[in-house]
Amino acid sequence: MHVKKGDKVQVISGKDKGKQGVILEAFPKKDRVLVEGVNIVKKHSKPSQDNPQGGIITKEAAIHVSNVMPLDPKSGQPTRVGYEVVNGKKVRIAKKSGETLDK
Repeated sequence: MHVKKGDKVQVISGKDKGKQGVILEAFPKKDRVLVEGVNIVKKHSKPSQDNPQGGIITKEAAIHVSNVMPLDPKSGQPTRVGYEVVNGKKVRIAKKSGETLDK
């Protein structure tokens, strides 16, 4: 996948188009990511041991990885991702500025 947990991304399509957030979790097998503050859904929950009140809970749902683009560290604009081998390691680079996306 072109994005990882902790990356700052922008949503490029769907109902939350234009929103920015940090990736909280990545699901590579399903090609989905969980982005902070994006794709908020309401979930009805029965009263249980850990939630004795029950009720309606709002939380983020996963979106497809093709709907997000990482932000360029230099300009803050969405950018495509390229790969280069630096010191024997494969690193992700931003196509717009050439900066590395990996720390």
